[in-house]
Amino acid sequence: MEILRRIDRNAERWLLLVFYVMLVITMAIEVLRREIFAYSSIWGEEIVRYSFIYLAWIGAAAAVKERAHIRIDVIMHYLGPRPRALLYIFGDLVMFFVAIIALYWSYEAVHISAKFGSVTDGLRISKVWFLMAVPTGFALIIWRLIQSLHRDFRSLRTGQPVYEGDTLFD
Repeated sequence: MEILRRIDRNAERWLLLVFYVMLVITMAIEVLRREIFAYSSIWGEEIVRYSFIYLAWIGAAAAVKERAHIRIDVIMHYLGPRPRALLYIFGDLVMFFVAIIALYWSYEAVHISAKFGSVTDGLRISKVWFLMAVPTGFALIIWRLIQSLHRDFRSLRTGQPVYEGDTLFD
């Protein structure tokens, strides 16, 4: 049970670290190859591109978890705890329904790619592995939204202030 809690708490951090390190190392190798040997590979460019795509989608899920996505919260300063919680719940529900629709359509692209057996140009491996970044990201976003909604309903029920995440500027 403790291991599941640790995974839940740090999954995005570790995944972001892995993809970021992979991106930086591959990019550094490709720059050295290009500058020293006047040669570059197409696979390096693909690894960097797809690592960046995974970084973006996993980062979006991490932002939902920490409620760190971009928002204009001027109105929140004028609301009491209960209306503030209701507004956050409304926002999460809208995002949840959009994420469900996006998950369906993004999985459709993966399904079509698998059906026709498309492969990447440089690595010559199935594009499914790379196209899965989008549905994986939306699945993580949905999971984090469910957790957020649970946390907000609990705060609303107990009368505690809703979790607002960290602010960028104070």
